[in-house]
Amino acid sequence: MKFSAQQIAEVLKGKVDGDPEAEVSTLSKIEEGRPGSISFLANKAYTQYIYETEASIVVVNEDFIPEKAVKPTMIRVKNAYSAFTMLLEMYQQAKAVQPKVSDKASVATTAQIGKNVFIGDFVAIGENTVIGDNCRIYANTSIGNNCNIGSESTFFAGVKIYDESVIGNRCTFHAGVVVGSDGFGFAPQEDKSYKKIPQIGNVVVEDDVEIGANTTIDCATMGSTLIKKGVKLDNLIQIAHNVEIGENTVVAAQTGISGSTKIGKNCIIAGQVGIIGHLKIPDNTTITAQSGVTKSFKNPGMIIGGSPAFNHSDFQKSSVHFKRLNELVNRINELERKLKNQNITE
Repeated sequence: MKFSAQQIAEVLKGKVDGDPEAEVSTLSKIEEGRPGSISFLANKAYTQYIYETEASIVVVNEDFIPEKAVKPTMIRVKNAYSAFTMLLEMYQQAKAVQPKVSDKASVATTAQIGKNVFIGDFVAIGENTVIGDNCRIYANTSIGNNCNIGSESTFFAGVKIYDESVIGNRCTFHAGVVVGSDGFGFAPQEDKSYKKIPQIGNVVVEDDVEIGANTTIDCATMGSTLIKKGVKLDNLIQIAHNVEIGENTVVAAQTGISGSTKIGKNCIIAGQVGIIGHLKIPDNTTITAQSGVTKSFKNPGMIIGGSPAFNHSDFQKSSVHFKRLNELVNRINELERKLKNQNITE
């Protein structure tokens, strides 16, 4: 399907600068633009490409002033990045699968399936589970017994949702996500062996949460592991039993959060962060990449880093000395040698 620059401008509430009849049928990056595609320019570092791109239409900020002739038709908007994000969402929705239940799926007779739901091949849905309207559940996904799944949520191929899990509305689970697997609970015995502690809790995921591929969220020992609304989790993250993650917190790849730790809202946790158990991280905290968090913090809005983690500005100052550690040790050794020789002489 093709759309003209004028039609797109009306959707984006922008203004056409160029040919309003220019047509596109696909999207592209500006540096890889080709005829018939629409791209965008939001980052000044990519400005050079607007003079080179073959894209037919480029979305730009309304205050963009070209330094020379621009071949594509431009659509001027208040925020090019946000506008192009809207186009990506529309494009994704246009490609969405049509509602149907595959005859190769296994749906329990006691399960309740909402309206306009897509259920792919080899999906398994357990007893007494409720699936809300407009959900999309792709091949080889398993949703256990007594689960409650809200509306408009998407489960990509191979997702595993264990029994008793509660999922909100408009959530996205990417391939390989596991929700509700047992927490890591083992009691040491006198003979040095370990006895498994039953994990009888569940996982609650609130509205508008997105969970990246191969991320795992353990069920609570008792009660619930809680992922609050608006949380965004990257790929390859481990969330342990009874963890709570506050609203609109984002966590980057390869981070591990140990049991019973409470993360506040609007936090930013960078990649490869390790957080030990039973800690409290306040609202609006930023934790820099590869940090090891070993204690709780009280003041909201801090930036912390290092291992063990502490105030990031102090960590940056300390890192200057870390780099010079060998030099400083050599200087101290030299001073001690001189003092020793001076004492011998005297």
